Amino acid sequence: HSVSRASPNLTFVPACHPPDPMEVEELQRFVSNSKRLFVMTGAGISTESGIPDYRSEGVGLYARTDRRPVQHGEFIRSASARQRYWARNFVGWPQFSSHQPNKAHLVLRDWEKLGKLHWLVTQNVDALHTKAGSQRMTELHGCTHRVFCLACGDRILRSELQEHFEALNPTWKAEAFGVAPDGDVFLTDEQVRNFQVPACRKCGGILKPDVTFFGDTVSQEKVRFVHQRLAESDSMLVAGSSMQVYSGYRFALAAREKKLPIAVLNIGPTRLDHFASLKLNSRCGELLPLIV
Repeated sequence: HSVSRASPNLTFVPACHPPDPMEVEELQRFVSNSKRLFVMTGAGISTESGIPDYRSEGVGLYARTDRRPVQHGEFIRSASARQRYWARNFVGWPQFSSHQPNKAHLVLRDWEKLGKLHWLVTQNVDALHTKAGSQRMTELHGCTHRVFCLACGDRILRSELQEHFEALNPTWKAEAFGVAPDGDVFLTDEQVRNFQVPACRKCGGILKPDVTFFGDTVSQEKVRFVHQRLAESDSMLVAGSSMQVYSGYRFALAAREKKLPIAVLNIGPTRLDHFASLKLNSRCGELLPLIV
């Protein structure tokens, strides 16, 4: 797992103070007291790898633009919505797929190897935990690196689909206007108009990334599985998430119900601040490597 050792990319990271030594001590105590740590990560762990998030103050997508991510229902119903999505995704894919894990991803992988981290749940779809080598992990919202057919369920790697796009659109070119959090870019309707989208190679059905779009729900089977892993854990750490999305927030509520200690590491407020045992306002990639 080769990982760039370059300094973090802070373009999409909100301003914050360096970790306070007292905070480092408190998080160290929290982690040391945990035997079976349940970790949940969000977009804030990947911003240091150069991937923007949605909600960060000043630098998140919602703060910078009036653009919104594709909605599940729109993607299913509308061929033009799918054409727009895939055209933008096609342009953004080479850069998005080349992002590498940062120090925070590597620390969590090391905690797993040491037997400290019992289970990791990520709300991210960027595959950075997988690239870092994490294995005891659930991708709550899926992963953009996989694509499947809505009709027959056939699966294909996103990198393989890129070749199909290129074959179907040999002369199509588009200049991107900025990068969005889920690997797509901003294009005008005019640019998208002539983009050809391949159908499923097996049945001719509609291809969709293996991710939970806004407006869709996580499968009950996956939710049950994560609840089981949480039930086996003795503490919860939330890293890089404001927990605004209920699909992730429900597990924090379950942890509170079980009276598990909860630590939150996130720049800016979160939905957990009023009941977390510990709240830290630092960069994940700066604070987590300080914990032994």
